[in-house]
Amino acid sequence: MDFKGFDHPGSSGGDGTRSVKVMIAGGFGTGKTTMVRSVSDIRPLTTEETLTQASVGVDHLIGVTDKTETTVSLDFGKIRLNDELVLYLFGTPGQERFWFLWNGLFKGALGAVVLVDTRRLASSFRAIEEMERQDVPFVIALNIFPDSPEHPVDEIRDALDISPDIPVVAFDARDRHSSRDVLAVLISHLKEHSAVVALESR
Repeated sequence: MDFKGFDHPGSSGGDGTRSVKVMIAGGFGTGKTTMVRSVSDIRPLTTEETLTQASVGVDHLIGVTDKTETTVSLDFGKIRLNDELVLYLFGTPGQERFWFLWNGLFKGALGAVVLVDTRRLASSFRAIEEMERQDVPFVIALNIFPDSPEHPVDEIRDALDISPDIPVVAFDARDRHSSRDVLAVLISHLKEHSAVVALESR
C-alpha cells in the first residue's frame, strides 16, 4: 500500500512523518480493545475494569457471556504504517452508559474503524450513527468469532444500512497482520474520500 501523497489534516513531525488520529469504535464486546492491543507498536493504554454484579441489567451480555472486563474510558495505541504515516488509535467504550465520552474522543479524528460482531449486528448501530452524525469517514470491520454466522457482504450492508462506497472487510482482531490490513483499508478509503471531497468543492 502506497501512502505517499496522502492529503490529510494530521500533524506533521520534524522528520517528515504525518500523524493521524483514528477511532476504533463499535458495540460492547466487539473486540475494540483486542484490536488496539494486537496492532499497537507500543504498550497500549487500556482502561478496562472487571464486570461485576453491578453491571447486571445494565450491560447487555447476550452473545458475550464469557466477557469479564470492559473499557470504561478509552483504549490508546500507536502504529507506524510506513516511514510517512503514524496512526494514533483511540478505542471507544462500547456500553451505552459511557457513550457520553464519545464527543470528546472524536475531536480531531480523521477516520474510524467500526467493529461489528455478526452475531449481534444491532450492537454496532449506535457507532455507525455516530460516524454519520460526526461526519467521520469509516470502514466496517467484521470481527470473526468461532461461532460467527456467515453472511454475504450485501446482506451485511442492508442490515447495517450503509452506503455501497463504505468498505466492509472481515478480520481477526487478535491478529496483528489482520488488524493492520483493516487500517490499511481505512487509509485507502480516506484517500478516496479526500479526492471525492476535493472534486466536489471545485
